[in-house]
Amino acid sequence: MGQKINPLGFRLGTTQNHHSIWFAQRKNYSESLQEDQKIRNFIKNYVKKSIKDNEVEEIVKIKIQKRTHLIQVIIYTSFSKLLIKDKPRFIEELQMNLQKKLNCVNQKPQKLDIIISRIENPYSHATILAEFIAGQLKNRVSFRKAMKKAIQLTKQADAKGVQVKIAGRIGGTEIARVEWIREGRVPLQTIQAKMDYCSYPVRTIYGVLGIKIWIFEDVDV
Repeated sequence: MGQKINPLGFRLGTTQNHHSIWFAQRKNYSESLQEDQKIRNFIKNYVKKSIKDNEVEEIVKIKIQKRTHLIQVIIYTSFSKLLIKDKPRFIEELQMNLQKKLNCVNQKPQKLDIIISRIENPYSHATILAEFIAGQLKNRVSFRKAMKKAIQLTKQADAKGVQVKIAGRIGGTEIARVEWIREGRVPLQTIQAKMDYCSYPVRTIYGVLGIKIWIFEDVDV
């Protein structure tokens, strides 16, 4: 029987860090954890509603740091045209709406600070690559063509290696199957290897497909 583990959790403390940094007593731990999830879901849903249909806003990750009276949220994104053009107004509206939601949930309101950080080489991140493949599959592009294009984009971003796996009723077949492709090195058992991983579900007219992506960035010596 196969023994599987999340590549990111496997490397915590070496090449990966926690996306949430805070301390809570045991009785308040579950509430703080649920608050983090609500913040992330609210931001992702708000961004999707704010952008136009022909624009795609890829959020790579959201880091949350909590202090006594302050919650700092750092959004790592590849920046759409909307954020570049109306960045101050967008941040103010997002911060105001999220602050209202948190004040309704929390008994002790905390100040909220939102920072948007732009990333370089967007296609060297597994989340953005998974959203790209998901968009191709929704537009009924061949899954092989979508995977090869994703591999090509990752190679242009100077990644050491990439592996893409798609599972489900691929191409509308009656029997679900798994298809995968790999280019370069993907050392999953090397802890010092800096990996990026994403598991992304996508809804198509044939059902739900699962996309998994592993990107080998470099070795942390």
